[in-house]
Amino acid sequence: MKVHRAIAMFVGLLFLVNLCAAQSFMLDLPRQSQHAVVSQRIGITDVTINYHRPLVNKRQVFGGLVPYGQVWRAGANENTTITFTDPVTIEGKALDKGTYGLHMIPGETEWTVIFSKNSTSWGSFTYKEAEDALRVTVKPEAADFHEALTYDFDQPTKDATVVTMRWEKVAVPFKVGVDTNPIVEASLHKQLRGLAQYNWISWDEAANYLLASKVDLDQALKYEDESIQQEERFDNLLTRSQILDAMGRKEEAKTAEGKALAKANPLQVHMFARTLQGQDRTAEAYDIFRSNAKKNPDKWFVHSGLARIYSANGDYDNAAKEMKLALAGAPDQQKVYVEGLVKRLESKQDINKP
Repeated sequence: MKVHRAIAMFVGLLFLVNLCAAQSFMLDLPRQSQHAVVSQRIGITDVTINYHRPLVNKRQVFGGLVPYGQVWRAGANENTTITFTDPVTIEGKALDKGTYGLHMIPGETEWTVIFSKNSTSWGSFTYKEAEDALRVTVKPEAADFHEALTYDFDQPTKDATVVTMRWEKVAVPFKVGVDTNPIVEASLHKQLRGLAQYNWISWDEAANYLLASKVDLDQALKYEDESIQQEERFDNLLTRSQILDAMGRKEEAKTAEGKALAKANPLQVHMFARTLQGQDRTAEAYDIFRSNAKKNPDKWFVHSGLARIYSANGDYDNAAKEMKLALAGAPDQQKVYVEGLVKRLESKQDINKP
């Protein structure tokens, strides 16, 4: 009996020595499967995968090293984990925010991707199905050879991305979706109760986000009114006019736009006219260019505005003269751009067209 116990202890000790030769549980030493962390932001939601990267090392991986039909840690060493800072959907199925152990069950034609509430285990050896938060099934795809296991974020959009595990010649994708607008709206409400509430810019940025996203324009107008109350500026008055216009309140929008222009400095006036050009409000833009040139004849950019009017009328000689005056006064960082406009005008090209 004592002999058998001694043999067992010797075999166990030999196994431990061999294991510790490869890596240490006590010391910070290099591991064969190196550690990696990758992250992707969707809107304001962060998705982070923390994993170790085993190598193929001339082995057959799937259906060999990693058997089909068995739960696999989707990496090496400790649990591969995936963290969501907000609620998401996985392949259309809801999953709450948090950190999950990421496991997979490989198959020749179908894989199961598992999000476990237990994220602190070693590998999948103590995995329990009862701890699943979610399971989804996906189709594997053929991929270029990857020696080291890799996680990528593919096809990112404003409200989704595709997480793809690639190893050997196999890719396993699953789609992560985020309901971005409601998450941002809730976040704005919290942020504007903090230090950000004491700056007009914060309220203006919040209103601009809602305006650009075409959601909750009533709230956008409230944010903009708060911005104006803190400090009346060309920027927030102009945004207010744009919100009113998007709400269909055209007359109020026009009045607010005029009030904004009255607050604008010469460069803001010029840039506003350029914006009108982009909106096909060409006649209004040209009226503003002319007015700005009369009020501020010493500003280099007003000559650029006049050049655009001449160019639109096919008078390229006068347009080039005005643009050369703009070039003479332009700051160094603008000269290359203005020189390009001069050359186009000298070649009889309308600079108002792309």
